[in-house]
Amino acid sequence: MQADLARLRTLRPPAALAALGVLAQILYPLVHGSARSVDTVAIVALIGSACLAHAYRCGLLAPVAGVTVVGGFAVEVLGVHTGYPFGHYHYSSSLGPKLLGVPVVIALAWPMMAWPAALVSRRLVEGQTARIIVGAWALATWDLFLDPQMVAAGRWHWRDPTPHLPGIPHVPLTNYAGWLVVAFAMSFALQWSLRSHPPNDRGIPIPLYLWTWASSTLALGAFLDLAGAAAWGGVAMGTVALPLLVRLRSR
Repeated sequence: MQADLARLRTLRPPAALAALGVLAQILYPLVHGSARSVDTVAIVALIGSACLAHAYRCGLLAPVAGVTVVGGFAVEVLGVHTGYPFGHYHYSSSLGPKLLGVPVVIALAWPMMAWPAALVSRRLVEGQTARIIVGAWALATWDLFLDPQMVAAGRWHWRDPTPHLPGIPHVPLTNYAGWLVVAFAMSFALQWSLRSHPPNDRGIPIPLYLWTWASSTLALGAFLDLAGAAAWGGVAMGTVALPLLVRLRSR
């Protein structure tokens, strides 16, 4: 353990934060009750901060934070008060302090996947339009894992979860439609910000994307009794992750 901590101290801030976040994710199926609530907040805070730290190293913190942290939180506030664009839902008190009805930590949930998704799309395809589309899909498919897991854990719930995908009974289709809309808006804004300032996509974002796909498929299917979400998310997010693996192996 001391050797592992010593190695962790040698990592740069984005990698160190990401490593701690991944460790917290590994612990998630092993803890229960209030400890799982604390672990959930830690995962979001650590990995979201890691992605923002990477954006900072690329000289892009302001646009990335503006789009994902500020924009994402604003969409959440709109959602809990109006039902648009995700459907009518409500957060429990298990994610810590709230601002305008939304847990503050949720502001860091958006950069933890929107930034990796933006860089993945730039690695996979050329052209602004193609990158916007792939980046939006890469982000939206993550929610096929996220929402079923968080609803099952009691972090939030929908007033009426119908109609829904087969095998995911507690999350309405309106939520996924809303995610696609928001993902396209975020992808457009991020790719527009990156058009004249290509980022360094080395480092943590792309491995984090692949880790999220593989670990979520395994955890939901094998440990959290969410086989339907594991299948839907594994296939949908796999349409981005598998080509990415092929591209990385060919370099």
